[in-house]
Amino acid sequence: MPKGHKVEGGYATVGDLGGLDYRRIAEKMTEDGKRMNHATARNIFLRAMQKIAKRTCRQIDANLSDDDITRIAKHPTFQGAIQEIMHDDLKKGQKNLQE
Repeated sequence: MPKGHKVEGGYATVGDLGGLDYRRIAEKMTEDGKRMNHATARNIFLRAMQKIAKRTCRQIDANLSDDDITRIAKHPTFQGAIQEIMHDDLKKGQKNLQE
């Protein structure tokens, strides 16, 4: 998907959500000794989002097709919600470590 590709609900780029874009993720992975290009970084990220979306839909008994799950996983609002959940959990974990 080209950078800034418009999907329903917003633009689907990781950088828009306050994180690294796919190219920067790939560069960081390559620096760490795991050679990667931006397309691979995107594919890995979207596969992870699909797993989360699929499990979430199962928990609420939503019987959706694989295409529906993929659309959910690519949606910026879904990705942003997952980012917020992970960020909140990280903050809680850090707070617990300090206590």
